[in-house]
Amino acid sequence: MGHVSAQTESDVLLEHLFRRQAGRMVAYFTRLFGPAHLDLAEETVQEAMLRALQTWPYQGVPENAEAWLFRVARNTAIDAIRRNRFLVGDAMLAGIAQSDRQSGDPLIEEQLRDDELRMICMCCHPEISREASVALSLKTVSGFGVREIARAFLADEATIAQRLVRAKRQIRERGLTLEMPHGEELKRRLDSVLEVIYLVFNEGYAAHQGQDLIRQDLCAEALRLGRLVASSSIATPKVHALVAMMALQAARLPARVDEAGDLVLLESQDRNRWDRELIGLGFHHLELSMAGDEVSEYHAQAGIAATHARAGDAQSIEWPLILEFYDQLLAINPSPVVALNRAVAVAKVRGAAQALAEVESLEHETKLRDYYLLLAVRGHLLLELGRREEAARNFNAALERPCSEPERRFLRRKLAACDAS
Repeated sequence: MGHVSAQTESDVLLEHLFRRQAGRMVAYFTRLFGPAHLDLAEETVQEAMLRALQTWPYQGVPENAEAWLFRVARNTAIDAIRRNRFLVGDAMLAGIAQSDRQSGDPLIEEQLRDDELRMICMCCHPEISREASVALSLKTVSGFGVREIARAFLADEATIAQRLVRAKRQIRERGLTLEMPHGEELKRRLDSVLEVIYLVFNEGYAAHQGQDLIRQDLCAEALRLGRLVASSSIATPKVHALVAMMALQAARLPARVDEAGDLVLLESQDRNRWDRELIGLGFHHLELSMAGDEVSEYHAQAGIAATHARAGDAQSIEWPLILEFYDQLLAINPSPVVALNRAVAVAKVRGAAQALAEVESLEHETKLRDYYLLLAVRGHLLLELGRREEAARNFNAALERPCSEPERRFLRRKLAACDAS
């Protein structure tokens, strides 16, 4: 029994360390090996993790587990370079043999953060497709396995693996480096990094399909990466706005589903379950985002989230202010999804009839053709207007579109409400 407990304890610790340290270690060894040898850097880290899995359950977890992993990975790297000297050269062997990472050394910690930042900037290079950038960032910077990435984005493992192979081939063939760009190129690269982080957060915050409405590990990792960029020398007000938005929205995660895993709408959430620490973090970055004159879509979204966070209860929400933020957001990003979300605010400020007219004007948008929320929002507005049969038809149509299981159960409850006398 004791042996099983020790094994379980070490497995849990290793999983935690892997998530926290794998990306930093891969970035560290990629800098030493060069980006062309990213596979070798990953294999080095994986070998250290495998050694830990094989030894810790029987010999106990080392006092400084993190330093142990780095030491084993470094020794593995030296062995790998000796075996592949014709690929990487003697200079690299000498360089890594001289590097000896001391856990807790502030200078080393700063170097690791810098390596990680450079790594995500390389993963988000414009030469690499957005889908591949997301997969590569989660794999190399965040320590997610291929199976986890596939599950998170409802893709098969072979597809994710192909994206990773293609991205690494582009890194090699185009000679991409970990050097930080400058000037306009840095601005474009930063925009790509923020877009990838935003995509990861959105997928975690509202899973499009599957059993779970929320994938908290994706939300947490997106917020971690955002804070990594926000704490660096390349941070801009836009970066802080994105972190503010993610923190304020993530604060609501504990209340978004009930004990049965069912969706709880924002207005019905128990605000006592909102994470006050994350709300504080969100307002801190919101204040930092106000420096300068730039107003981005992240600023508008952070403003919407902050307005909800400031309200003491559902009755205190300043819907006219939220509608103003949506108008701002629509001017910056005139997408049909933003217009649909804005219609919810329109209903609160100007009534269901006007909101319904705006929703119906979006019916022919190609991007919303298979979007269940278009039908769900229309059904909700029709139900408010007492047009039950039409509402039921929309909820039934929404059930035929892709959505998560909690959302599907929510739609069935709305459908039942249409039949209620």
